[in-house]
Amino acid sequence: MKNTYKKIALSALAIFTLGSCDEQKLIDLNVNQNSPTSIDNRYILDYSILRVAGSRYESWRTNLIYSSTMVQHNASLQGYWSGDKYYYNPSYSAAYWESHYTNPIKNLTNIVDQTAGIPELANIHAAAQIMRAFDLHRMTDLYGDVPYTQAGRGLDGQENWFPAYDSQENIYQFLVADIKAARDEFSDSAESLQGSSNSQDVLFAGDNAKWKKFANSLLMRIAMRMSEVDPATAQSVFTEALSNGPIDGFDSNAFLKQALGNGGDTNYNGTSLVFSNAAGGGGDTNGRVSKTFLDWMNEHNDPRKMIIVGGVGNPYDTSTWNTDPEAQVGLPNGYTSVTIKDVNPDYSSVSEYSFVNPEILDLDDPTPFISHAEVELMKAEAVLKGWISGDAEEFFNAGVRAAMESWALFGVATPTAEEVDAYLVGLDFANAGNQMEMIGEQYWAATYLNHIEAWSNYRRSGYPALTPTSDPNNVTNGTIPKRLRYFEGEAGANPANYKAAVERQGPDLLTTPLWWDVKD
Repeated sequence: MKNTYKKIALSALAIFTLGSCDEQKLIDLNVNQNSPTSIDNRYILDYSILRVAGSRYESWRTNLIYSSTMVQHNASLQGYWSGDKYYYNPSYSAAYWESHYTNPIKNLTNIVDQTAGIPELANIHAAAQIMRAFDLHRMTDLYGDVPYTQAGRGLDGQENWFPAYDSQENIYQFLVADIKAARDEFSDSAESLQGSSNSQDVLFAGDNAKWKKFANSLLMRIAMRMSEVDPATAQSVFTEALSNGPIDGFDSNAFLKQALGNGGDTNYNGTSLVFSNAAGGGGDTNGRVSKTFLDWMNEHNDPRKMIIVGGVGNPYDTSTWNTDPEAQVGLPNGYTSVTIKDVNPDYSSVSEYSFVNPEILDLDDPTPFISHAEVELMKAEAVLKGWISGDAEEFFNAGVRAAMESWALFGVATPTAEEVDAYLVGLDFANAGNQMEMIGEQYWAATYLNHIEAWSNYRRSGYPALTPTSDPNNVTNGTIPKRLRYFEGEAGANPANYKAAVERQGPDLLTTPLWWDVKD
């Protein structure tokens, strides 16, 4: 019996010894020798920029279903277009949060951390930091207090799985500091953003000067956003950015041109994909041009009307289209297919209302980040605020012209110079008693398709003067929502930080205003 035990013990020892010696070999066998050990950060940066622009998922839910209808660019009779009637849909409200923290913000943060302090990678670091700030600026303007400093750093060696929420007031300070530092880091002596293939940088093709203009324009937007709560800092940030040179023409617009390819919906314009019945888009025909917006264009004889509006009918059946400008009918916000009969007793189909022009919804059409038009309109507002000297009318007119011109990026015919001149004469900004309102309205028009920005600027400025809808099932007591609600999983997965944010900011409801939102 003793010999048996001895044999068993020796056998176990031999197996253990053999296993110890061959352990590394076994590990090596499980390593894919064909898998890359590193990836050029420029490729990850390009992918991240495309993801910041938005996939079909969050473009549908955040940009269209919520933002476009709350700001009354678009309207819908369908209940799932939640923003139109101020409903709360948990997954739709959280779509931007879920999509961006787990993808572009994580990737951009990784690039920022990996390239920090390496002079030859300065341009990659700077561009990634600007895009990270751009996306987190959108995030905080959608939700309020959110993770910023610790966002995307769960794998930074600190195992930071439960990021703290920074206050929006602090986030704005971080945004200004990060964007300024990135802007000033660009160097022509560092490696080009285009790389050795000369094909990277999907936004500005390696043009450092355009990146700097983008950064300065974003700083001006941030300054305007906090102008009602910290006007001294806002003015300082605005004038510094303006002196450094923002977007100043058609060629420096920060519009991401989509490049069709085989990368799923990443290579398609996310908003276009929602409306398209191509490339697996499915085609949502339920979103229509809002009566509020169409009536405003009619009132001012706006030459953009038939650029934005395609016609009345079924957008997928040209035989049904009525493209007569006089025949266009905007869909009023806040109605269902039943209650619409209160204002249109003969209603039979949503095809009675004007749809968005398919020509500005091609899958390779650009996604707007920030435009020359916005910059000029912000300059006009800055004159009225007393922040800068200059002629507000000159800046206002330049903003309107730039907004008209920007539609050329979508491959459509733009209004002629004579048409724009006549439009501006009709507006008569110089003699108007509501100049600030006129700037806000033109900003609203200039940000059609960039509905998230339009909604944010509306909450900040109070313009245009929108009438809230009154569906009986709304959850805001008949007021236009002030924010989106957090991803519901945060309350269980990150409870302490979620609770701290709610206690600091206010209830996690659509009606809780953000730090900078002090308009009634």
